[in-house]
Amino acid sequence: MNTTVEPPRLFADAPELRPVLGDRGLFSGLDPLVYANHAGLSPPSILVKKAINTLLTDYGKRGPAAAYPTWLAQRRRLKGKLAALIGAKTEDVALTLSTTRGISDLALCLDWKRGDRVVVFRGEFPGNVTPWQRAADLFGLEIVMHEADLFRTDPARALEAFREAARGGLRLVAVSAVQFSTGHRMPVRAISDIAKAAGALVAVDAVQACGLTPVDVTAEGIDMLSCGAHKLLMGMEGAGFVYVKESALDHLVPRTAGWLSHEQPVDFLFEGEGKLRYDKPIRRSIDFLEGGNVSATAFAALEAALDAILALGQPAIFEHVQRFHDAVEAGAKELGYLSLRAEDAAGRSGALCLLPPLSANVIDVFNALQRLGVACALPDGKIRLSPHWPNALDESEQVLLSLREALNVNA
Repeated sequence: MNTTVEPPRLFADAPELRPVLGDRGLFSGLDPLVYANHAGLSPPSILVKKAINTLLTDYGKRGPAAAYPTWLAQRRRLKGKLAALIGAKTEDVALTLSTTRGISDLALCLDWKRGDRVVVFRGEFPGNVTPWQRAADLFGLEIVMHEADLFRTDPARALEAFREAARGGLRLVAVSAVQFSTGHRMPVRAISDIAKAAGALVAVDAVQACGLTPVDVTAEGIDMLSCGAHKLLMGMEGAGFVYVKESALDHLVPRTAGWLSHEQPVDFLFEGEGKLRYDKPIRRSIDFLEGGNVSATAFAALEAALDAILALGQPAIFEHVQRFHDAVEAGAKELGYLSLRAEDAAGRSGALCLLPPLSANVIDVFNALQRLGVACALPDGKIRLSPHWPNALDESEQVLLSLREALNVNA
């Protein structure tokens, strides 16, 4: 999968806006000494702010109706870039509002049969569990729950347990590409192989991966994927995308369609009387999920953030972050922290999750890190560090100093 593309013309015309690995110059005004919470919420870069201001200025100058076609074309262009990021075709991508919205739409639109079995994983973020539970209540499905963390602690036993469950028949497996509370990168290809042998679809929550940890929907056997913009894609809340493999589209029923989901949905607004009809067919492409107007500013922001990621190359960003984690992990272990990072490189992601020594309270350590200028997260009681391309490698020294001081606060 090639995720390095020709940089946008913007970077040629304004070289000061070109992203550079390890340089946070495009994030002026950011207060924390080390911002390592991109897996939670990414701060807006100058590129993102510029894109939003450009759209608002255009709406204010020409009026939204006149400017609308320009920004509709922008969203079509964005879909092509998102498709390139995950190794998909543009026509297999639809824009949505968030990871959860995308998963919910897929869960509601699948052509379920009563008694279908769905595998979800205990320990995952609720956004990839709750929608499937709701579908189970609505359609009479059976939810089968496996332990996500077993794939980190004993991958062979985890796959065997999953293989055993699959022998009973499955309709769908819902798994996150990366676990939010441990940073473990799941073996999606291996899970997919077992699922496909059982005749099941594979649906992936990719919000803890896309933008940093490579995802290839073809190589990994993914049928459906949902991802939001505000984390590792470095956009804003209110934007996201869904991917559905062409062959998997036949398994969907347009239960959440809206007025823009029809064939030729807007001709009644521009072509005179007699075009207003309610019997037009719903499009047989995944963009039937784009049933109404969306947050134009959020999608303008997403393209700007994505341009930087594509220009740098997702593999290069991933390697940069691993070097950051290598330094932090080694020093943290010397301080007595327990690292949940996989020993096998295939299980690593953009997040490094740590547990402090038993003598320290994890909440107190987390609060101390915030006061010391290290922005991180506390998912399910773990210290999660998630840097990205703007983080300089020598910021790891500040992280280690802060990890040490946070323990002294608890002493």
